[in-house]
Amino acid sequence: MPANKKHLSSPLQRFLKITAGFIGGFVITEALHMVLAIYFDTASMIFTVRYMGFIVWAALMIVAFLAKSGWKIWGIYFAISVVLGLIVFFNNNINTL
Repeated sequence: MPANKKHLSSPLQRFLKITAGFIGGFVITEALHMVLAIYFDTASMIFTVRYMGFIVWAALMIVAFLAKSGWKIWGIYFAISVVLGLIVFFNNNINTL
């Protein structure tokens, strides 16, 4: 028995959710670990990213597929990436002065 069409998303929305889960989730995961590496020991963060990185990335992929709109989840992931990127940028500039 096929699924009810009203519960299925369009091909564009499906593509946006898939790319947000893979690309956006990966960018957020790496940016989060870069922020953590600023405040904690870098060597321990490299070890932590091996294990925690996959778990965070998988969780962000699940969240992307649970969202109703692919555009909305891309916007949220982009905003989180920008905030984490700005934290890294400004802390690295302060440390180099």
